[in-house]
Amino acid sequence: MSDKKKAAKKTAAATALDGAGGKLDKKTYERELRRLHVELVKLQRWVVHAGLKVVIVFEGRDTAGKGGTIKAITERVSPRVFRVVALPAPNDREKSQMYIQRYLPHLPAAGEVVIFDRSWYNRAGVERVMGFCEEREVRRFLDAVPAVEKAMTESGILLIKYWLEVSSDEQTRRLQARIDDGRKTWKLSPMDLKSYSRWFDYSQARDDMFKYTHSDWAPWIVADSNDKKRARLNILSDLLERVPYQDLPQEAVVLPERQPAGKYREPKHKVSRVLERF
Repeated sequence: MSDKKKAAKKTAAATALDGAGGKLDKKTYERELRRLHVELVKLQRWVVHAGLKVVIVFEGRDTAGKGGTIKAITERVSPRVFRVVALPAPNDREKSQMYIQRYLPHLPAAGEVVIFDRSWYNRAGVERVMGFCEEREVRRFLDAVPAVEKAMTESGILLIKYWLEVSSDEQTRRLQARIDDGRKTWKLSPMDLKSYSRWFDYSQARDDMFKYTHSDWAPWIVADSNDKKRARLNILSDLLERVPYQDLPQEAVVLPERQPAGKYREPKHKVSRVLERF
């Protein structure tokens, strides 16, 4: 990507603030998101054309905005190219495997982008803080994972790791909103409530994770997510700069003429229909 294009993106992001309150207004957000979506479609075509293999890891505290950011990335691209992986808790068989083993089958082949909504870093975060593993297992993980990630990158995978950072006050506000809003109650689990009380345990776990797993080949990239809209635009812009792509030329598309009806007539089958309430 040219320096001119990068500068234009930064300028657009800088002018996307609502001067009154420092928040992104809805109109500006939607305009910038549309622009970034166009670029993501171009990136998608290049990923398929060039056979790139991209892995994007999203980590962060509860309510940090991982799901909304992933949705912003994927809502205008093909799920056959951009694949989201959000694994459930391991079963008994998976618990007996090498820890990272169950993640390996989900790594991309050529022409794919795989997004991990939480990842192997569960061991360094929630599993450690909530006591689901022993401290020696955490230490072994922190020692081993840089070598594993180096093997990934040496195989041709572009590995991008985002940590979404949210303040304690903003986390409280978002969790309370989940309690009060019937549309969001499904997001609130007993684990969220237990995690909420252990803010500084999570801070220490995050700090150790950065210390031992930030590397030249797989660095951690921190995004301030206290303003969700701004965080999404910033992360999408950052992603477009980190994945090298070119704008492939497209042939003009012209709709062909439809065939004549000929002998076809609409049948009068007895079917049920959706009641038109609106």
